[in-house]
Amino acid sequence: MSYQERNSKKRKTAHNGGGNAPDTTSFKPSAQFSPSDGGRDWTLSIAVPTSILTSLVTAEQRMTQPGRLARALAVFSVDEIVIFDDTPPEKRPRHPADPSSYTGDIDPAHFLAHVLSYLEAPPFMRKTLFPLHPNLRIAGQLPSLDMPHHPHPKEWLRYGEGVTVAGKTSTGKGTLVDCGLENPVEIEEVIPPKTRITLRFPDDDSQYPEPVHPDTPRTEGGYYWGYQVRKCNSLSNVFTESPYEGGYDVSIGTSERGTTIPTAFPPTKRVNFKHMLIVFGGPRGLEFAAMNDEELIKMDIQGSKTKELFDHWVNVLPNQGSRTIRTDEAVFIALTALRSIWER
Repeated sequence: MSYQERNSKKRKTAHNGGGNAPDTTSFKPSAQFSPSDGGRDWTLSIAVPTSILTSLVTAEQRMTQPGRLARALAVFSVDEIVIFDDTPPEKRPRHPADPSSYTGDIDPAHFLAHVLSYLEAPPFMRKTLFPLHPNLRIAGQLPSLDMPHHPHPKEWLRYGEGVTVAGKTSTGKGTLVDCGLENPVEIEEVIPPKTRITLRFPDDDSQYPEPVHPDTPRTEGGYYWGYQVRKCNSLSNVFTESPYEGGYDVSIGTSERGTTIPTAFPPTKRVNFKHMLIVFGGPRGLEFAAMNDEELIKMDIQGSKTKELFDHWVNVLPNQGSRTIRTDEAVFIALTALRSIWER
């Protein structure tokens, strides 16, 4: 491709962005699913309990948990993480935590969801969407996720995340959107400031970028586009409050008392699903969560019967050398061992 052709392509993809979009000829999008797939319509969710913070004393120790979880979510392209409360009902916060206070002690579900949401957001919009807060006091210690929707100076994608900003457009109509470029882009729609939106950029630079559903980059483009964060006050609500129509069609519970993964999922077995859920227990396992779930108590799903909640009950690492495997470790181990299910 000639120098003139490269510059023409660069101008075309820099739609309303101040002419600073990078040359796309030398860099391919990263973390992309095979283009032949034509997008990905299935989703992967994991659920973890609030008790993962129980034995952690300092704010620094607590901050490592969402950081490690977020890295696992990004590396394995997980679409949703559910934080469920597995503590006794009488010990759960009766009222929302003070939004201006540190919540690692009084409301661990809020703390985990707050930090995980912060990490998922593209870095350039965090200052706008996440005001200064004690939960984020040591956010500088958190790892980078570097997901496809986090802008990269040497990469251009058909889709982008942006946050609307105040100001006049060139036509006096529409909205300015900060997409992490040198200058905001313009869209025709009128959207209030400080609103996060997903955009699809046109091939024709005479057209405006188009706001689309946040799932569109995954379902149409095949990109991994970050994760959603959901809070539940019990294990049973992980299932009953599912955002997907029809719920999760394949669920996996993890326990040292479960079967091995090769037994549950033989290499020759194909697992068909639309929405898969993998649930992890805390230091005392999923049985502890069931014991503190009022709905499961009514259903007599307690102790060894906890496995009846799931389609599969697996031990992700038999013959472990340590008496305990921390939940953040179990997430990495399980997703590594189970990945072949959705890659088939």
